[in-house]
Amino acid sequence: MKKLLTLLALAALSLSAQAACGKKVTDEGTLKSYDAEKKQAVVTKADGKTATITLTPTTSGADKAADLVGKAVTVVSEHGKADSIAAAAPAAAPKS
Repeated sequence: MKKLLTLLALAALSLSAQAACGKKVTDEGTLKSYDAEKKQAVVTKADGKTATITLTPTTSGADKAADLVGKAVTVVSEHGKADSIAAAAPAAAPKS
């Protein structure tokens, strides 16, 4: 019985350790500001709300963030930490 309980507890702990959120959030809008000292970007979305996102050493495109201020951007983040920041792709022209 002790062995069974030990195995069940071990399985429960190992499964919970593997459970990560993994929810990615994509914010599209205009890069309102970028604070290089704090590594924070503020994106104003189409609905007028702002999102403050922290860039990390692993954020792709972080080296170009200062050049994107005032431009349309797409930021993919998880828990407020950016995975990537890039200029938004231009909208495709409607087909006639």
